[in-house]
Amino acid sequence: MSRPLRLDLSVARHLVGHVARRAGRFPLVTMLEPLEACNLACTGCGRIREYRDVIDRRLTVDESLAAVRASGAPIVSISGGEPLLHEQIGELVRAIAADRRFMYLCTNGLLLQEKLDLLEPSQRLAFVVHLDGTEEAHDRITERPGTYATAIAAIREAVARGHRVCTNTTLFHGSDVEDLHALFATLVDLGVEGLMVSPGYSYEDVADQDQFLLRQDSIRVFREVLDPAKGFPFYNNPLYLDFLRGEREYDCAAWTTVTYTVLGWRLPCYAIGDRHVADIRELYADEVWTKYGPGRDPRCANCMMHSSFEGASILDALRRPRALARLARGAWRR
Repeated sequence: MSRPLRLDLSVARHLVGHVARRAGRFPLVTMLEPLEACNLACTGCGRIREYRDVIDRRLTVDESLAAVRASGAPIVSISGGEPLLHEQIGELVRAIAADRRFMYLCTNGLLLQEKLDLLEPSQRLAFVVHLDGTEEAHDRITERPGTYATAIAAIREAVARGHRVCTNTTLFHGSDVEDLHALFATLVDLGVEGLMVSPGYSYEDVADQDQFLLRQDSIRVFREVLDPAKGFPFYNNPLYLDFLRGEREYDCAAWTTVTYTVLGWRLPCYAIGDRHVADIRELYADEVWTKYGPGRDPRCANCMMHSSFEGASILDALRRPRALARLARGAWRR
């Protein structure tokens, strides 16, 4: 199944409407984390460690829908934690779909196969299964044997049932390019809609900081991983992929991807949660964005995450006709 044209049209309408109104900062994606609990404790993940004191909390369907509507973004990424652990995940997905949003449900895949009966195939829903390498590499990162095989089986079953399925891969220091290319080839053969990639962010709560890539290391590795000659269907937009290869520069626009958790809106961004606020408008304040981003906060120095820079690439394209044409061609090819 290919990416729905209606999704791109929805995002385009959202963008044009806000730009025409000179709306200032506004979100493109709502990162909804209805829980922070997970059935894995992966090497590079900071979420379950950062939220350990509220790991038992859950957002209700009504609370989640209120956050989605407060953001107004056309795309909702349901993550966590492992969202398939949420007791009302089927009801939550149906409520967001009824609100005419497009969803990406991010999962490690361990529960996906048994939860498929709760979730009907829909153009408004795509599963995003996280895989960081082929079997040996992925099982090492997740610190549990069998996670790769389980996730691959779930992808195969979801595609067979007509679901949209994408994957997400985080690159760390020491990521094996040949192994990643082997993974991508396997996923293409399984019929996934697209491959998402991003460098890992060095969460302060993760003890082993040596696993994370420095900015120049990221660029070097992504130039190899994103080899155009391989022809892999990367899902990220082509301008962001250029950025990962060091061919374009963007300022941080993390406010394009706002994050709502069991504690409220995460300020300033998905990667850094210095505090949580009840009013989403606090995320757009000028005084926030004079403090954060590369060159302003040392924690941002090596960040190249899609949640901070993919939105920036889209907004920049609206001011540059050639970049906009490249963006449009990339969307059309999907």
